[in-house]
Amino acid sequence: MTKKTRTKTKSKKVTVSNKSADKKITNKTATLTFADNHLAQELFGFHHAHLAQIEGLVGVVIGARGGQIEINGNAADVELAERVMINLYDKLLQGSEIGPDEVSGAVRLAASPKGIAVGTLEVKTKKRSISPRTITQGQYLKAIDENELVFAIGPAGTGKTYLAVAKAVERLIRGEVDRIILSRPAVEAGEQLGFLPGDMREKVDPYLRPLYDALYDMLPAEQVVKRLENGEIEVAPLAFMRGRTLGNAFVILDEAQNTSAVQMKMFLTRLGENARMVVTGDLTQVDLPKGQRSGLRDASEILDDVKGVSFLHFSAADVVRHPLVTRIVNAYDGAEKKRRAAAPYENSKSPKATKKQK
Repeated sequence: MTKKTRTKTKSKKVTVSNKSADKKITNKTATLTFADNHLAQELFGFHHAHLAQIEGLVGVVIGARGGQIEINGNAADVELAERVMINLYDKLLQGSEIGPDEVSGAVRLAASPKGIAVGTLEVKTKKRSISPRTITQGQYLKAIDENELVFAIGPAGTGKTYLAVAKAVERLIRGEVDRIILSRPAVEAGEQLGFLPGDMREKVDPYLRPLYDALYDMLPAEQVVKRLENGEIEVAPLAFMRGRTLGNAFVILDEAQNTSAVQMKMFLTRLGENARMVVTGDLTQVDLPKGQRSGLRDASEILDDVKGVSFLHFSAADVVRHPLVTRIVNAYDGAEKKRRAAAPYENSKSPKATKKQK
């Protein structure tokens, strides 16, 4: 189906009728008719799984017959479901595939007035096309295109590293950069791993495994191996960056909360001509020795107003992993706020004061 045909049928596929339930709540029924029955079935999902998912997330009732659906519910919810269905159908028309993750992302984006703008952003790699699933993710992709240095700060599961690797692979495939350099500080996450056998690569690979996982998700395995061997893709610990100038490259520093201030300055000053840097990290998961200041926190305070540098702050609302991860992040954030609120009172309780109270 051509773009022109889609535009023509799109205006005909929605009919709206309203039914008032009471003065406070306006119920609405919307009918969407999709011209391509085959794509409509992909949109609805196996045994209408996608429709059921949208029902649960939005709070509407959806009935389907052939290439037509009827959405019933509160007017605002029905309009949200309409936007979700139309946006997902447009993705299918453009050749993208959709699954449960794409459905939940479409709901998040459609719920925001800015959703349409960022929803048009897409990263294309050899194995898949990746679209932002939250507003912040969309702003993040846009910031990478517009700035030479981008900091992405926020909790786990928000797609900070994954999207950065996707953008790096996209640029490498297009020939916009000659190489990708992925780095992490080799800091143990609270465990004492002891002696690790093998050569240097075998010793540091366990620290860098999440970066390899992202690469294999973007490129065929044989291409990852080939590009690692010829140097187009380099995965190395942060210590290996000292003394280098990283030009015509897309450079990513992951887990940056575990850098010291000196290491962070060293890394940032490696930036060469026609290069992009993305620094990701979570300031709530610092594994540095107690009392040592995180280089990520240091950089966020020092570079906040520097031209060409962009800071994106993710929150629990941007978590795109299992819904339970969002609830876990919120629970920890709530507990931390309570501890900070109670700290002045706990610190003021001296042994003498306690004795007097008794």
